[in-house]
Amino acid sequence: MHPILLKLGPLTIHTYGFFIALGFIVGISFAKKQGAKLGIDTEKLMDLCFYMLLVGLIGARLFYVAIEWDLYSKDLLEIFKIWNGGLVYFGGFISAMIFCVWYLKKHSISFLKTIDLLAPSLAIAHSIGRLGCFSAGCCYGKATDLPWSVTFTHPDTLAVQNIAIHPTQLYSSFMNLIIFVMLVILSRKNKTDGMISVAYLFLYGIGRSLVEIFRGDDRGAFFLNIFSPAQTIGLSMVAFSIVFFCYLKFYKNYNENR
Repeated sequence: MHPILLKLGPLTIHTYGFFIALGFIVGISFAKKQGAKLGIDTEKLMDLCFYMLLVGLIGARLFYVAIEWDLYSKDLLEIFKIWNGGLVYFGGFISAMIFCVWYLKKHSISFLKTIDLLAPSLAIAHSIGRLGCFSAGCCYGKATDLPWSVTFTHPDTLAVQNIAIHPTQLYSSFMNLIIFVMLVILSRKNKTDGMISVAYLFLYGIGRSLVEIFRGDDRGAFFLNIFSPAQTIGLSMVAFSIVFFCYLKFYKNYNENR
């Protein structure tokens, strides 16, 4: 809708980057507050969040560039213009999680406790960040005549112009906000490490797969000519969360109580 938030002389503040930064600030602030309550070293936690953001952004960008290589191969400098939009969440999530595992192992910090702590922060940061997608016009939806459809007209938008489409960015933002609320409520009742993360993987995997149905941008090659790459990964997250849940609920508890 509004790709440029503010322009002061040579300084241009892009709305996409603003909401990504705002989401990170809110997410990391929430994680720090919760970490202090649980007695987790907040200094190491903040370092982890910062490096995960950096690694995640790189992974998300590289994944997007790989999908749209035909476009970027013609102008390699465009790869670095991240403020124009173009991030794939799953690319960032996977790369950030790989780094997280390495970092926590290196510093001998509980993996399950930490990812349980970070899951709600990830959801709220993602919810805010999706508002940046909406502003830039990336991740746009299919044409629709529903009363809540949106029409992009800005000449710099990444969405199709002058056509009423699904506001899939807002669908995703609202979905992540709901996940955040549910995880916060669950975290107050949960007694088993890892369960908050299981809930996040399950809820996000289901939600993302549903939102994908309404996406209108290029989704890449479809798996079995049915599922988009994001749906394939999302449903894989759901399957993994079920296996992980069974492990935590039965096998792990059984071994601990023997």
